[in-house]
Amino acid sequence: MNGDLSRRMRVLRAGPGAPGPVVYWMSRDQRAEDNWALLHAVDQARARGTTLLVAFCLVPGFLGATRRQYQFMLKGLKELESRLGKKGIGLRLLFGNPQTVLPPLLQELGAGLLVTDFDPLRLKLDWKREVLAKTELEVHEVDAHNIVPCWIASPKREFSAGTFRPKLNRLLPGFLAELPTLKTMKHRSTGQDRIPWDVIAKDLEFDAGVEEVDWILPGEGAARSALRRFCSQGLPAYAEARNDPARSGQSGLSPYLHFGQLSAQRVALEVAGAQAPETSKAAFLEELTVRRELADNFCLYNLEYDRFGGFPAWARDTLDAHRHDEREYVYSEAELEGARTHDPLWNAAQTEMVERGKMHGYLRMYWAKKILEWTETPEEALRIAIQLNDRYELDGRDPNGYAGIAWSIGGVHDRAWSARRVFGKVRFMSFSGAKSKFKVQAYLDLVGSL
Repeated sequence: MNGDLSRRMRVLRAGPGAPGPVVYWMSRDQRAEDNWALLHAVDQARARGTTLLVAFCLVPGFLGATRRQYQFMLKGLKELESRLGKKGIGLRLLFGNPQTVLPPLLQELGAGLLVTDFDPLRLKLDWKREVLAKTELEVHEVDAHNIVPCWIASPKREFSAGTFRPKLNRLLPGFLAELPTLKTMKHRSTGQDRIPWDVIAKDLEFDAGVEEVDWILPGEGAARSALRRFCSQGLPAYAEARNDPARSGQSGLSPYLHFGQLSAQRVALEVAGAQAPETSKAAFLEELTVRRELADNFCLYNLEYDRFGGFPAWARDTLDAHRHDEREYVYSEAELEGARTHDPLWNAAQTEMVERGKMHGYLRMYWAKKILEWTETPEEALRIAIQLNDRYELDGRDPNGYAGIAWSIGGVHDRAWSARRVFGKVRFMSFSGAKSKFKVQAYLDLVGSL
């Protein structure tokens, strides 16, 4: 086995190999380097002796995204335009839903092939089906987001990391190869003249009430720098520091991975080759590969990933049995969003997310479980947790977020525990438990200094 392109691609619709440019409909993987979908599109265009154009659809109000997420994405796309141009590849921005704006472009260009990213989210799957229904083009899909293509890693929804891990680990060596360098196109294409990046956001519909953050720089170059910095400074202590919110023990790479400005495969290769203890490498790679790719598996094979019906049967049954348990505290969505609860740790985690667009992984679990404890139904808890996560987190609207919230509230990828009030047999987390794991006051002081 090797990590060749053919096994990362699947044909969504075969075609006669018609003449005309290749169009890469970029969505999930917004980078020039280390992008298997772009590499495949380049190879196809060069083999056909034609041009390659990258099309990106800017969708107004995408799943509640705010100024924070849109501006991070747009600044990354501005850098991408320059990187693509140096390789003879044009970038075309389209405003609107893909099923509306992409087919006319394909017809205008007389395109011969459409290449697209893999994405397991329900809305993205719907877009793809509708675009295919409006064109007769040959269409190839490439999973450039996962190291092992999602449909190869497992053909079904996995019960837990324990069932998924051995399957993925058997496949990883065959896919974890060095990525080829992006070739320069022999036939240059043009995108659109002078994309007005500084004013383009004015034409988009989004929530302007959530401001940008300045602790992280967007774009492919900044992502590579952050990866190098983590490998040299953060990775050596990762195993001992990763679960302590009061320490800078996490990588901070999730926004780059979410927007596709950084390849998970590149991260894995750099981490594997770094000078760091094997325990730290193993702990990080478990999160990057098994946990992250398990989230894609969850969303691909469970279209109710963001609904109560997507929880396993045992969790639905136990939550139903405790649905009418008395809650010691009940908070409204506004009170939760404003971090106005009796719990200083929860308030600090919510505040950090609102102010910085991030929350430590351990606290994300605690945060979501307390929303279940303090709301009237598990459905309301799930809705509020997703709403707040996607509004403030830079890496919101992501399979990792949906799977993590479903784990916390609905026992997804977990097992049944001893029954207790409200939670039933879903795993419980407490303030006292947090105090036993890290210095809570140090974290409170850290957030208080923001």
